[in-house]
Amino acid sequence: MLFAIHAVDRAGALPSRLANYDAHKAFLSDTSPFGVQIVMSGPLVSDDGQTMIGSLFLIEAPGRNDVEAFNRADPFAAAGIWEKVTITGFLRRQG
Repeated sequence: MLFAIHAVDRAGALPSRLANYDAHKAFLSDTSPFGVQIVMSGPLVSDDGQTMIGSLFLIEAPGRNDVEAFNRADPFAAAGIWEKVTITGFLRRQG
């Protein structure tokens, strides 16, 4: 099943995001311990098209619990970068 993770950064989180970026990327390079696969992911940006303000993931996983465990283990979550995280099931229609 597919799941969307929509994570919005807390105010002023950009310096912490940048400081934890390498750990976050390393974490995303091997999702096998969680039984999930990243279909696509990337930062959400402000209207200037550059300033990172959150994260968006499309994850294939057996179930919600797997996605929640994956998300909790992300270094960005541990660093308290995200103010709000929403995990929602997703049905692909196109693409």
